[in-house]
Amino acid sequence: MDPEPLPEAKRECLPVTEAVRPEWAGIDLMATLDLVRLMNSEDRSVPEAVAGQLEQIAAAVDAVVTRMTRGGRLVYAGAGTAGRIGVLDASECPPTFNTAPGQVVGLLAGGPQALVSAVEGAEDRPELALADLEELKLTPDDTVVGISASGRTPYVVAAVRHARTTGALTLGLACTRGSELVAAAALGIEVEVGPEVLAGSTRLKAGTAQKLVLNLLSTAVMVRLGKTYGNLMVDLRAGNEKLRDRAERIVAQATGADEKTVRRALTATDGRAKDAVLVVLADVDAPTAARLLAASDGRLREALALSTRKA
Repeated sequence: MDPEPLPEAKRECLPVTEAVRPEWAGIDLMATLDLVRLMNSEDRSVPEAVAGQLEQIAAAVDAVVTRMTRGGRLVYAGAGTAGRIGVLDASECPPTFNTAPGQVVGLLAGGPQALVSAVEGAEDRPELALADLEELKLTPDDTVVGISASGRTPYVVAAVRHARTTGALTLGLACTRGSELVAAAALGIEVEVGPEVLAGSTRLKAGTAQKLVLNLLSTAVMVRLGKTYGNLMVDLRAGNEKLRDRAERIVAQATGADEKTVRRALTATDGRAKDAVLVVLADVDAPTAARLLAASDGRLREALALSTRKA
């Protein structure tokens, strides 16, 4: 039996992420291949929806970089799927870009327990957001990104509103237009992906859109902060065998040096790939490389230019 349609007044209150497409009511009767084809077809619309927000994303990147250059932090706040995606992005920044502890933070309604099991009601409690942010002691150099598919999650809206009172930059990321979240934030990114194949399951297209946006945001921020050299992930410290292999490849690609030279540079710099590249290209010792990078705010190209001027 098809689901009963909602009364008109109730339907108008629902965000587009909760809408039901009647033509998909029989997905449980579909052949498996047809089902996954339908889902895949819908997923193709997500990158296009994200592309429509690139100017807003770029503006957010520049604003975040300005603050992080002054020592600010990037803080994600979300609930459920959106919160877990924020925590995932934050947790990937230290191994990928050697960010300092606490430089990129993921806050999830309900705390760490909510990563693996639902904490019922946590997303509806604004006071939890205030407590989480008060613990961080926000400053005007910080950025708080509220993530909510519907754009109306109480925990997330409260986080953004509180952050604005501290002078922090606020960004609302929603998968619907005209949301309470975006209205509360200084900057807004609205990626409208439409109804889900499985009505209301925002871990699907909405979750994919959120992941794509955070990929763009954090990666572009790190590039602007000098965490890369060209498209090489040079801000890497080799702490295990996989990372040692990766560091050797990166230093070799950046410098064109032979294996022996690369390994010697990495040994001298305690596995720091960025320092090792500078050791090879500028022909300096490890302490000098470290000083040049410190004087250049960690930007390798600037450190190389500085080494040339000092030579």
